[in-house]
Order: sequence, then C-alpha cells, then structure tokens
Amino acid sequence: MSREMLLLLLADTILVVHVLFVCFVVFGLFAVYLGYFLKWSWVLNLKFRLLHLLAIGIVVVQSWLGVICPLTIWEMALRKEAGAGTYAGSFIQHWLHQLLYYTAPQWVFMVLYSAFGVLVLASWYLVRPKGRSG
Repeated sequence: MSREMLLLLLADTILVVHVLFVCFVVFGLFAVYLGYFLKWSWVLNLKFRLLHLLAIGIVVVQSWLGVICPLTIWEMALRKEAGAGTYAGSFIQHWLHQLLYYTAPQWVFMVLYSAFGVLVLASWYLVRPKGRSG
C-alpha cells in the first residue's frame, strides 16, 4: 500500500468516526426520549447520559469559540498530505462529506448546536438518569 493510500485510508477512518460521533449525539437524544416512552432502561444509564452530555457540550463550546472540530482538521490535513482534494477521493469520503459538511453562516451553526444542547440538557430533567451507572 502506498503512503498516499494509507493517508487516505486514515482520513476516511477519521471521517467515519466523525459521522459516528454525530450519529451518537443526534440519535442519542432521540433514543432518550423514545426510550422513556418505550421503557428502555438503558437510556437511563448514567454513563451513557454523561457521555452524551459531554459530546454535545464539546460541540456547543467549539461553536461558540469558533473552533473547527479537530476531527475535521486531522482529516483534511491527511487528505492534503496525500495530495488529494478535500472533497475528492473514495466513495465513503464523498457520501459522508455530503452528510457532514454543508455551508451556512457560523451563527446558524452556533444557534443550532446550542438549541440541540438545550434539548439534551432538558432531557436530564424530563428523563432523569438513574443515580448509579450500573
């Protein structure tokens, strides 16, 4: 495997991790509320809930500080080092980029991330996690 192929593979791996992180944040909140109504005990797990709150907290703080996600920075640096464009490359890269990277003013992201963070925080009061992480 060439050095460029290895770098692109690492970049694709980071992109997949990034998408999984986004899915955890978004679908984690839906799971908490849905799980409350369907009586799923795992959505009350303190470790899961703390990790979920931390994840959206990081996103909100980054947006307010105007910080680019480190996963994005690492992925793009690997692609550049491999000599690839940031939107060219493998099938995985192309389609996952369509899901993650879209264009809007910074304030739009700040409002969206903050509102989502408020929903996650509200879930702590509406669907209280168990006191022990079990």
